[in-house]
Amino acid sequence: MTSAGYAEIERTFDVNPATTLPPLHDLPGVTHVEPPVEHHLDALYYDSIDLVLASRRLTLRRRTGGVDAGWHLKLPVAVDERREIREPLGEHPEHIPEAILNLVRAVLRGRTLVPVVRLRTRRTVHELVGEDDQVLAEVCDDEVQADRLAPEPLSQTWREWEVELVHGSRDLLDAAQVRLASVGVEPSGTPSKLARALGDALPPFVTVPVPRPTRKSSAGAVLLKYVHEQVRAIGTQDARVRENDVDGVHRMRVATRRLRSVLSTYRDCLDTAVTGPLRNELRWLAGSLGAARDAEVIRQRLAHRLGQELAELVVGPLTERIDEHFAAVIRGACSQTLAALDSERYFRLLDTLDAVLAAPPLLPPADKPASIVIPELIRADWKRLRASVFLAQGTPSGAVRDEALHEARKRAKQLRYAAETATPLRRSRAVRLVAAARQVQDTLGDHQDSVVAREKLLRLGMAAYLQGENAFSYGRLHAVEQNGAAAVEARFFRTWRDFPKASIAK
Repeated sequence: MTSAGYAEIERTFDVNPATTLPPLHDLPGVTHVEPPVEHHLDALYYDSIDLVLASRRLTLRRRTGGVDAGWHLKLPVAVDERREIREPLGEHPEHIPEAILNLVRAVLRGRTLVPVVRLRTRRTVHELVGEDDQVLAEVCDDEVQADRLAPEPLSQTWREWEVELVHGSRDLLDAAQVRLASVGVEPSGTPSKLARALGDALPPFVTVPVPRPTRKSSAGAVLLKYVHEQVRAIGTQDARVRENDVDGVHRMRVATRRLRSVLSTYRDCLDTAVTGPLRNELRWLAGSLGAARDAEVIRQRLAHRLGQELAELVVGPLTERIDEHFAAVIRGACSQTLAALDSERYFRLLDTLDAVLAAPPLLPPADKPASIVIPELIRADWKRLRASVFLAQGTPSGAVRDEALHEARKRAKQLRYAAETATPLRRSRAVRLVAAARQVQDTLGDHQDSVVAREKLLRLGMAAYLQGENAFSYGRLHAVEQNGAAAVEARFFRTWRDFPKASIAK
């Protein structure tokens, strides 16, 4: 997977062609300045025709020359700071590396990348060195020739200075800015060379402020903060899923489920004409993400069960058959997941999430105090969980009870996610409720895994029998799973009585 990247902390300054660089050797911590080194850089910047990367302040370039030739993707972090992901040019320098593309596909959403700007820079680098010959910062004197290739041609030339920290502190950056100001040099009015090269074609920065709710906030503000967090998690994990990162798949799936769940809990505060179809699409996405992980969980479960059996009770090639079956299932599921992430349906879902953040479909109840609205919503989810548990208790053992317990697990997850939204109101009580709901979810999850494992064992056993193999051990594992599930049921119903009240009100 692509590296975590490099922190790039720098400031850029507009410079008159005749301006001379002032002395820098006496800045705080600097012992001397190395002799200047000249580089000739040639960078080609890529974006979509509508400049969607630039609208997110993302920069993708292929650069030759200098000490860091290669593919660079820069992502905004904070003022003066970006994260830079690097990949080598490779054998085919005209091809954008997959590791880089995977980081921007969720932003591009099917758009094609084309060259939009070419920058040719004559760079003179002055290294500011401190004790132990440690490079603290680089001051770059750049003479730039910029050619905008799209959407319409434009050529510009300018001179600028960059001060980029290497091992120095922001105090050094501040001191350097003061020193440059002494010769009439001011910080640049544009955020990057690319932005300056794009000129009037530079799109506005697409950003939506994240609410910071308190106990006095509205229910809508509390909800929107949680929605923001889950949408951000989906976008963050997208690249990890494309790299077949198992944890990334899990995290993206959980974010999708959390989002879908709270849209249900808060439905009285939302325009369901918008959120209803959105919940359906989130269900589809979660399903597309989950098949491979679910199969791997059951494979590991059966392997564990098999490992606990006495050797003389394992008859036939169970390990091989189980591994063959699940390997095929997981391969197909991974392909399905990647196909879903490259589908128009997924890209339109991301568009809808952006639209919901930009113009939240809130109804008047969302304007009421969170301290009044949210405890009632949580209590309603708690009542649904309690009703589903009572229904399961009154149902005879078997497939119908299994389904009832599975429904109770889903209700526990919904209560857990609803309680998570309440942490700005009553943190300690919300955390306690989250923990209790998660315990129910985990316990009944183990039970559901047993149900699925038994279904798989039955099918695998029948297939083995039809192929002339001994199916005894499949049946034995089925019985072990059945007894284990009965024990989980009994333990769950014993501990349910200790489930806390769903009160987070004052």
